[in-house]
Amino acid sequence: MNFFYPNFQNDMWRIMGLLFYGDREHFVLKDRKAFDYCAVTSFCRDKGIGLYDAAVTVRRLRGNASDNFLEIVKPADIAGLIMSMPSCTKIASTGGKSAETVAGILGTDVPATGDCVRVHVREGRTVDFYRMPSSSRAYPMPIEKKAVYYARLFGLTL
Repeated sequence: MNFFYPNFQNDMWRIMGLLFYGDREHFVLKDRKAFDYCAVTSFCRDKGIGLYDAAVTVRRLRGNASDNFLEIVKPADIAGLIMSMPSCTKIASTGGKSAETVAGILGTDVPATGDCVRVHVREGRTVDFYRMPSSSRAYPMPIEKKAVYYARLFGLTL
C-alpha cells in the first residue's frame, strides 16, 4: 500500500474530507472506487499530518483484518518519532489495538474515545495523546459522529 487508509471501505479520508472541505467525497476518485493518492498526500503535507503504525512487526493470528487477532511482535519507536519532530504536539490512535499499543509504549493509560492524556515523552517533551474512534466501517458509528471526535483533535468545530 502506498499510503495509509487506502481501503475504499475505510472512512478515514471521508472523515477528513468532511472536516476540512465539508465534503465526505472530497478525496474519492470520481471514475472509480478509490481514494486519490495525490490529493491525500498533498493534504497531509499541507496540514502537517504525519501517519505511522503503532507497530513495525505484527503477526495476524487469523486470516482477516480484525485487530482482535493481531499480535504486536515489535512496537514502533513512538517516543523516537516524537523526538525527531520538534513541532509535533499531538498524536492519535485510530482504534483500540493501536491505542493500547501506543499507551504501553509511552507508559500511560488509554484515554477514553475522543479524549486525550498529556504524556511526558522524554527530555522535557510532552504531547497530547488522543484516542479516536476507528475509521473502519466495522466500528458501528456514523461518519458524521466520528468526524465530531476528529474535529476535536484538529481544533475544529462542525
